[in-house]
Amino acid sequence: MATKLARIAELSSQNPKMVFTSIGHLIDVNFLKECHMKMNGDKAVGIDGITKEEYGIHLNENLVDLVDRLKRKAYKPKPAKRVEIPKDNGKTRPLSIYCYEDKLVQEALRRILEAVFEPMFYDEMMGFRPNRSCHQALRKLNAMIENKPTNYILDADIKGFFDHLDHEWIVKFVESRIKDPNIIRLVRRMLKAGIMKDYRFEDTEEGSGQGSVCSPILANIYMHYVLLWWFKEIIQPKLKGYSGIIVYADDFVVCFQHKVDAEVFYERLKRRMGNFGLSLEEEKSRLIEFGRFASENCAKRGTKPETFSFLGFTHYCSQSRNGRFRVKRKTNKKKFSKKLKEIHRKIGEMRTMRTKDIVKKLNEILVGYFHYYGISDNSRSIKAFRYEVMKSLFYWLNRRSQKKSYNWVDFLKMLDYTHPLAEAKIYVSIYA
Repeated sequence: MATKLARIAELSSQNPKMVFTSIGHLIDVNFLKECHMKMNGDKAVGIDGITKEEYGIHLNENLVDLVDRLKRKAYKPKPAKRVEIPKDNGKTRPLSIYCYEDKLVQEALRRILEAVFEPMFYDEMMGFRPNRSCHQALRKLNAMIENKPTNYILDADIKGFFDHLDHEWIVKFVESRIKDPNIIRLVRRMLKAGIMKDYRFEDTEEGSGQGSVCSPILANIYMHYVLLWWFKEIIQPKLKGYSGIIVYADDFVVCFQHKVDAEVFYERLKRRMGNFGLSLEEEKSRLIEFGRFASENCAKRGTKPETFSFLGFTHYCSQSRNGRFRVKRKTNKKKFSKKLKEIHRKIGEMRTMRTKDIVKKLNEILVGYFHYYGISDNSRSIKAFRYEVMKSLFYWLNRRSQKKSYNWVDFLKMLDYTHPLAEAKIYVSIYA
């Protein structure tokens, strides 16, 4: 199957206008079995309560029946279970939990969509793509600001992106490269499956559930046509000066040389989003002066250059040791505080465990945190984070009994000699 998908990707890359009319037959028992083997069995179960392990007990029979229903057009996805996940701003983000069989079909569909559409995506599309990461997106953005004549930054945020994707536009975008009715039917049925919230069924008239295996590729297809293709092919050629864009899922930053270009684009962007059922979060979307001349211009006005946030980092204008302009990053305050609260709560839950085991689990969390936030120029933030985690650990270890377990000096000795806490270090160079 990998060979067939690779061939589709090759054809898509070599023939950008090629339309695939017969690829639905690829979803057969062998393909679904391959998908099953690679699926994560630790995920939450959908409304039918069936796990990967349970589905796999009679795997062949289940897959033969599933493929038969797909061929007879009788397959109908079950509604997703909707739960609300807290966000940094006190609001919640809806998460859709799908039944295992539906996840299997979504995974097969995702691989086919990815094979067709991945070759046509621009390099500036960084999210949910093979061999790409947040750090690569940050490197690209850094190069745009430091090495190009960037003077203005549009930091934009789309309001409820995944919840407001227009179903008809999704289908039209998919049909631009895939005319197979079997694939289109699956896309429609997946989008229209509905949700179960508080034991009540609700239709899904718009949006693609966060938690769906297919949502990331559908989101990229949507952003490709609505934003990136439009910017690269229609907008950019008409601008007077330099411009560049980086997109990660629904988060994007646009760089401009001239303010007039930025202002015209911003107004057109609002209308463009509205045409496709989307809107910008006005409070979070800003056009700011940012770049090598921002510090000088702001100094003349008696102000400081503004900052912007992207992928969990606050970006600010600074200088290198030899006085050259540099973009630097530090952990976003909201992300910093949210993660600290999570760890504080986690230590509280673990406080009855042996100190050795608590520190071992903490080190796993810290190393993962440092691998992401341990990036050039962010030493101060990650060291501060480690120190705050130490204070939380000190607090909870002394709450395990009425008698105080440690004073601060003994606590530090314990960390130094008995149960060392992972050191904050830089893992990622922005210039690699």
